[in-house]
Amino acid sequence: QVQLVESGGGLVQAGGSLRLSCAASGRTFSNYVMGWFRQAPGKEREFVARITWSSGSTYFADSVKGRFTISRDNAKNTVYLQMASLKPDDTAVYYCAARTKADTTYNYWGQGTQVTVSS
Repeated sequence: QVQLVESGGGLVQAGGSLRLSCAASGRTFSNYVMGWFRQAPGKEREFVARITWSSGSTYFADSVKGRFTISRDNAKNTVYLQMASLKPDDTAVYYCAARTKADTTYNYWGQGTQVTVSS
């Protein structure tokens, strides 16, 4: 069974940085796409970034492009979301998700980690 465990959330001032981690287990993830999503209070969950595990290819939402990076550590089976130049609008619960490359929807989700950016 796939398990995704996020960590690294917290409170940070606007302009600051934070790195989220997603520890993945239960599968060999070479055929997977790993994504980060977020959900702010009263808003729908939105896509943030994704990385194809095998190739390292990345894609970002326009709202975070140039400020966030996504990477993976094969040895640790961990995906990272490095967030910089944080804004109060980035405040949300951040979720890690996984799908196979053949799927169009994400089938596996973590429990989420809270990120709060103060102004």
